[in-house]
Amino acid sequence: MISKTIPATPPSVVAQIASLPDMSMEEIRALWRRLFHKDAPTYVRAFLERRIAYKLQEIEFRKVDRNLLERNQRRIQALIEKGSPIRRDQDYRPVAGTVLTREFRGVEYQVVVTADGDYAFEGRRYTSLSRIAREITGTRWSGPVFFGLKASGKSKKRSKKL
Repeated sequence: MISKTIPATPPSVVAQIASLPDMSMEEIRALWRRLFHKDAPTYVRAFLERRIAYKLQEIEFRKVDRNLLERNQRRIQALIEKGSPIRRDQDYRPVAGTVLTREFRGVEYQVVVTADGDYAFEGRRYTSLSRIAREITGTRWSGPVFFGLKASGKSKKRSKKL
């Protein structure tokens, strides 16, 4: 089985995290103050490095998603106007940084959801999971179904009990 690995974080964040062990304890504590707006709670370097690494990734991947904001504003407006929420949009997009993995014909493929809502696959950016599924299979597929984010539209026939 061939595994194609794509980094889940942008190089700038990876570089920042990789540089943490080379920083002095004074620099680590200063970075903590800048990120958390308070003094570090401990002198245990490994703890501080792990928490800083997590915070750097959180900052990178929690950037504003304009589509999500617009959907939430529509739902809030409907709640105000009607007194009840509108039916929630079927949103299958996972959060930024999620790595989607699918094995197809003995090869494992990985797709990373980027901060801007696109997808990174084999060093290229795609706006559609369906396009990636077609690249992998050579046939037209629903990308969300191919990667298991959505159930197939085909329903199973129920057997009747007599």
